[in-house]
Amino acid sequence: MKFHPILSEQPLPARFNNPFDYEPDALCRAAVKQLEANLPIEPTEGKMYGVLIVERNGEIGYLQAYSGQIANEGEDFVPAVFDYLQPDGYFKIHEAEISQLNQQIAQLKDSTAYRQAQEDLKTIRQKAEKVIEEARKVMQGAKFLRDKRRKEAFISEVERNEMTRQSQFLKAELQRKKKTYTEQITAAQTIVNSYQERITAWKRERKMKSDRLQRWLFSQFSLFNARGERKNLLDIFRDYYLKNSPARTKAAYITSANTTEHAAKECLAASLLPPSGAGECCEPKLLQYAFLHGYKPISMAMFWWGPSPKTEIRQHRNYYPACNGKCKPILEWMLEGIDIDYKDCDRTNNETETVPSEGLKILYEDDYLAVIAKPSGLLSVPGKSCQPSVYSIIKERWKGKSDAFMIHRLDMATSGLLVVARTSEVHKALQAQFIRRTVKKKYVALLPLSILEKQLPVEGRIELPLSPDPDDRPRQRVDRTNGKPAITEYRIIGKTTYGKETLKAVKIELYPLTGRTHQLRIHCAHPDGLGTPIIGDNLYGQRSERLWLHATHLEFTHPITQEQMSFDLPL
Repeated sequence: MKFHPILSEQPLPARFNNPFDYEPDALCRAAVKQLEANLPIEPTEGKMYGVLIVERNGEIGYLQAYSGQIANEGEDFVPAVFDYLQPDGYFKIHEAEISQLNQQIAQLKDSTAYRQAQEDLKTIRQKAEKVIEEARKVMQGAKFLRDKRRKEAFISEVERNEMTRQSQFLKAELQRKKKTYTEQITAAQTIVNSYQERITAWKRERKMKSDRLQRWLFSQFSLFNARGERKNLLDIFRDYYLKNSPARTKAAYITSANTTEHAAKECLAASLLPPSGAGECCEPKLLQYAFLHGYKPISMAMFWWGPSPKTEIRQHRNYYPACNGKCKPILEWMLEGIDIDYKDCDRTNNETETVPSEGLKILYEDDYLAVIAKPSGLLSVPGKSCQPSVYSIIKERWKGKSDAFMIHRLDMATSGLLVVARTSEVHKALQAQFIRRTVKKKYVALLPLSILEKQLPVEGRIELPLSPDPDDRPRQRVDRTNGKPAITEYRIIGKTTYGKETLKAVKIELYPLTGRTHQLRIHCAHPDGLGTPIIGDNLYGQRSERLWLHATHLEFTHPITQEQMSFDLPL
């Protein structure tokens, strides 16, 4: 029931596709078409599905899976790598203990006694502040009158003694009030502390149980690779980080440098733990089943089915690569021993192929700054590789004359206008203009004709706060809790044509009022924005010959001459 014969006569690919950067081959598309025929037409919740083309005893077929776990997985889908949802199993038993602690904490926080204790403490403090402040004002008023009388020409000894007695009385009265309310506050605080100590103890116990259960769960995910070797998730992620993330490992060692040996090991181990949900995506489930049953993996593809989630960018029926955070360490291990096709670009750049540095043009240049026309495919600043960038090219051009200071940047695949400073003073002055939002920027983008079906207003404003996706960097996500504000204004221009095949598209102008990473791309793609990815956005939409996003207008004040500088560069 897990192996599905493929209804296609397409030739087999020579090598296994790179799951982090691929275009689905004909076999994967045929398998997805068969799978889609059995999926709900209008699901209430979206989900990631995947297919793995395999060879079994000379017969070509496919396996199918979905990300995550549910109680009844279905006979047509491969099972979870480790099923921890058994009602009476270790995980559910200990999960129930953690849930019980959550309930105890919530019940105590919501209890009438705890709330009353907090309210009593607040009331006593407010009363104490009021009474003590009034006593202090009385004492200050008496002091003012006393000082005034003492400046008079004659004051009797009796009056002097009376003023001294009154001053001592007021001081003593203030101290008595302070002492009385201090005792009341201490008593009320003790009651509140007793509740808070119970809550803290339960939270500490919850964390201990949760960490222990999480480590146990990761240890139960035992995965094979193509060579028949076996590792659990704890070992896979530890070895991956030690090999590929020296900065992360070094930080863990530094953090634990002054602790005991046991605490240091615990700190280091915690920094190398897998993220929550690791091992539950389509890709490891599919490969695990294939390896366990002796099937030969040929190619794979993952696609989204259903409504888009509220945070990530996921479009119905779009294909997506494996994520970096959860899947990369796992898949690098599982695919050891398989010949991978790495001809496509590295998805960590999320962009099109690089272009020669000769593609960069200088539109304006003086002793203080330069305005650059950046082509699509050229980095703004140096990346991990040795590829050229606007910074490296300009720095070489100005070598021996001045330095280069990047004030803003464009994504590698985005083309258009950039301004570069030649001195730190000009850099700071231009940066201040960007911060004050006095710099005027306009982008043009091409969107599929399907956006016209949404009947959006011709002009509008999008406000969706953004933050990095911790499980799939450098992707960003909409984060209404902790995200940074991101604001874009747009104007739909009309239909146009693009590319070598003169395809039809909708042209739109975008005016970013903030400068968040991938802001325009997400504001176009997210369902709460325009709901339509920019053409060629292989990170949030689908691949094309390029990302059709272009910085077409830039306007700022020259920091030295105070001249208004305005540049236009058509797409």
